[in-house]
Amino acid sequence: MNRELKRVTIVALLMFLALFGASSVIQYVQADELAADPRNARTLYQSYSVERGPILVDGNPIAFSEPSDDDYKFQRIYSNGPMYAPVTGFIPVNGEPTGLEAALNAELSGRSESQFFDSLNRLISGQDPMGASVEVTIDPVAQQAAWDALGDYTGAIIVTEPKTGRIIAMVTKPTYDPNALAVHDGDEVEQTYQSLVENPSDPLFNRATGGDMNPPGSVFKLVVTAAALESGQYTPDSTFPNPGELTLPGTSSVVRNSGGGTCGGGSEVTLATALRLSCNIPFVELALELGDDAIRTQAEKFGFDSSFEIPMPTAASTYPPNPDEPQTGLSGIGQGDVRATPLQMAMVSAAIANGGVVMNPDVVDSITAPDFRPIEEFDATQFGRAISESTARTMTGMMVDGVENGAASNARIDGVSVAGKTGTAENGEDDPYTLWFTGFAPADDPRYAITVLVEDGGGLGQEGFGNLIAAPLAQQVLEAVLNT
Repeated sequence: MNRELKRVTIVALLMFLALFGASSVIQYVQADELAADPRNARTLYQSYSVERGPILVDGNPIAFSEPSDDDYKFQRIYSNGPMYAPVTGFIPVNGEPTGLEAALNAELSGRSESQFFDSLNRLISGQDPMGASVEVTIDPVAQQAAWDALGDYTGAIIVTEPKTGRIIAMVTKPTYDPNALAVHDGDEVEQTYQSLVENPSDPLFNRATGGDMNPPGSVFKLVVTAAALESGQYTPDSTFPNPGELTLPGTSSVVRNSGGGTCGGGSEVTLATALRLSCNIPFVELALELGDDAIRTQAEKFGFDSSFEIPMPTAASTYPPNPDEPQTGLSGIGQGDVRATPLQMAMVSAAIANGGVVMNPDVVDSITAPDFRPIEEFDATQFGRAISESTARTMTGMMVDGVENGAASNARIDGVSVAGKTGTAENGEDDPYTLWFTGFAPADDPRYAITVLVEDGGGLGQEGFGNLIAAPLAQQVLEAVLNT
């Protein structure tokens, strides 16, 4: 072989090897990633050629497919679409799917690796292809109760099981109808989507797990209390100076208690009283004593600064990375740059209810093949231990006092011990407050943890507060689920 021919042969061989390597990477290494990419229009269109599996609540479909008489073989239908929109999401003929429709697109369309042999068997036997069904953790009674309770408020309600992390209710308002985004007219879908994007009330936001996150206000005092008790340097009887106002170090900014004046009277106030009455000044003092590192470490044990896949991705609640001393003080009352989702605050309450252990949240119970063969079942998993059992018991007692004799009194339920904490967060000098409640019940044998978020001051601007609006909503939902 002459030199020139040899060089051509080598170049051709190298090109073949490069092509072989690239195609192997695409077909095998990147296959699942490319198939799951919502920008892959070919995959999206293929999903309409099969009967997409249903999404089920207590065995009843909240999303299912029916035969269509147009170019697409099936039409996606959403039962009670607006109420379940944060769970199902939607799958459009153009654009990106959301919610479970996106997170479990491969399973619902029958294209996951675990469904390969099932799809092959249906092909050989002449059966029409069909996707898997997804059973979610949502309880229809809890979901309806949360939907009814939230009413016309802007906000979210989330209910979980402390021992498992299962999400049994997830409601957000304003919302949208996913049916309007599932029609087979791409122009109509685009117009509907743009109108929702441009709507100033942000109906596409899932406020339970993300959106424009709010400062948690006084519900964050639970995290600060946990940090104090876990340090071993404080008890519920630890005392703090009790002035009527406090100037933040190095500033002219003044912090006051919500009702003005001192916290319950006297020159000193205990940690237990400060939490029960939700006083600001003692918690600013406590935060300054603890320091930001201790508070951040405790917050991260509860799940702050982590995102969770439920399996839809959720936004990470945040504690500021490098706050100065005044910001550290404000973080003690959930202000400054602290931001939280209702899901995160529900995880805080659930951890206290669960003896200090944080469970990973989840909205899916099982995935089942068309022949009823189980494909995947989701077991409860731990995120980690946030506080000791002793601290959890102590904090439960303090939260019960807050409902029975304190600032969360409107969450009381006759015959049931409720543990809870309210919050009224500031957003700016003239902006409406954000109202919160987080807690669990029954306190002596916790079955449900709940967090309520109400934005825009519940329509009352800066006259609304957590115990006036958020706590009664939590009471209404808890009564409904405890009576089932």
